[in-house]
This record gives sequence, C-alpha cells and structure tokens, in this order.
Amino acid sequence: MLSCFAVYIKKDLYIYIMQNSTENLITYLKALADPIRLRLLALCVRGEVTVSELTEVTGQSQPRISQHLKQLCSAGLLERFRDGQFAYYRVSLGREHTAQRRRLFALLPDDEPLFERDLERLCELRASAGVAVPLQDDEDMRRLHHSLIELTVATPLGDLLDIGCGQGRILKLLGSRAQRAVGVDIDADARQLARAELLLAGIENCSLRKGDMYNLPFADGEFDTVLLDDVLTNAREPIAAINEARRILKPGGRLLLLAQAGEADIDALQKRFVVWCRTANLRLATPRRIPAKEPRWLLAVATLGSSKTVAA
Repeated sequence: MLSCFAVYIKKDLYIYIMQNSTENLITYLKALADPIRLRLLALCVRGEVTVSELTEVTGQSQPRISQHLKQLCSAGLLERFRDGQFAYYRVSLGREHTAQRRRLFALLPDDEPLFERDLERLCELRASAGVAVPLQDDEDMRRLHHSLIELTVATPLGDLLDIGCGQGRILKLLGSRAQRAVGVDIDADARQLARAELLLAGIENCSLRKGDMYNLPFADGEFDTVLLDDVLTNAREPIAAINEARRILKPGGRLLLLAQAGEADIDALQKRFVVWCRTANLRLATPRRIPAKEPRWLLAVATLGSSKTVAA
C-alpha cells in the first residue's frame, strides 16, 4: 500500500514539475515574441546595461525600452538593480530555473548581424564614456594571477565574491571559472571600468555592486569563495571586515586574503594575517609570498572551523 502511495506521489510530483517547467517556457517565449525584446536580451546576456545605453544602441525611445524591459523582468528573464544613480538590467542570476534559462539563451545565434552590431555599438559607447585605460600587467602581476588560478584547480570557486574589486582585474581573471561572480567596490568609476572590461572580455556571469565591506548586502552563507582583495591593510577594523566576509561564506567555503606588502615587512604582515584569522576563529593555511623573492603580495586561504593557524 505504502509503495503504491509513493508511486502516486512521485508521479504527481513529476507532473507538477513538468507543468511548471512548461509554463515557465511558455512565459519566456511570450516575452521574447518581439524583435526589440530579443535584441535587449541578447545585450543583457553580455553584461549589465543601463536603459540609456539600450536606448542609444537600439534607437528606440526610452519609454518603449522601459516597457520592454518591464516585460522581460516580469517573465523572470532579466533583473533590475540600482548602482548609485544608475539602474542596470542583466540576465537573472537567480538559481531557480537557471538551467532552463541557460538553454534558452544558448539558442541566441552568435552570428546574427544585428546582435553583433548592437554589441559593437555598446562597446563603442563604453569606450567613448571617458573610462580610464586599465593598467597593464607586469611579470609579478602575472605570477599573482597564476597563483590565484592554481587555487581554482583543486577546489572550484562556485559562487565568488570579490570585495574591493577595483577595476575588475581579478574578477576578469576568475569570473569565467566561477558559477557566479560578484564584485563589490565603493568607487563608482572603478565599477564602471570593471563593467566595460568584463563586457569586452565576454565574461557574462559577473555583476558589480556598490558595497561596504563592513555591511555587505548579501545573505548569510551565500558564497562559496570570498576574496578580500587588498582591503585589509588600510582598513580601520580589519577583524570586523573578516567577520563580515565570514558571515556570507558557505559552510566548507574559502576566504582568500590578498594584501600588497608595499613598504611593510612581509613577516609582520603574515603575523597580522595569523592574528586576524585566529580572532575570527578561522583556520589559516600557510600564506604564499608572491613572488618568492622580494614579494609584493601575500596570498592566503582561510576556512571556517577551528582557530588553529600557522605559526606566526
């Protein structure tokens, strides 16, 4: 009797899932049954875009573009958020129905001339906005990037948060290796540059947000990997910043600590890492000095759990 009941439950659950999946797909297709909305989606798949940029690229009026965006948001294909004085639109990063949306987005043709022209126009707009030219990487910076990539080989990044992302150098490096990547910085110009760089690099799963490292706008346990990106040495309360990063870290997640040595003694900086992590009840692995000779950076991995750390 119970086994029969279980079969019926599984059958009803399967029907419920299929019905909801079909209803979602119908909603998506209805929302995309307009050539302008299809162009808007193709642009927003590439990154975060403002209404004014979409208006300029498509040549449509702002009220009309806003109405199309409203329909795409109502269908769950796009999401809207504010960053300073601008409102941005991008493809929804929510986990619900993610696989279905990705399959739908994959149907957008890469070689559609109109989509290509729209993207070129958007890149031109970003380039003409007076955004500063990003700094070129030197050999030491390339060593740092290599060390960061090594950390992703054995353990995937999952959902990544870069606190203090600046112009998006590391976000651009690691974004494509993450399930989802979010960069937080208090500098609006830096965030704009990061958006332009990510767009040109074709990295589509990244988002930029204004944020205070002492009070981040994210839920507890939201990220698998959190990077404190050279923000601790000048922080007024470094332990408070580490505790806030710890709050949003998932169980089993990793906190990456990165700091420039500058003129400070590298041994003294490593001791500070140890004290900070011990106070925050984090387990600290032996920090890596980059490069090994005359190091410019200190990179370390901390995890939740025992406060046992490396020797100072």
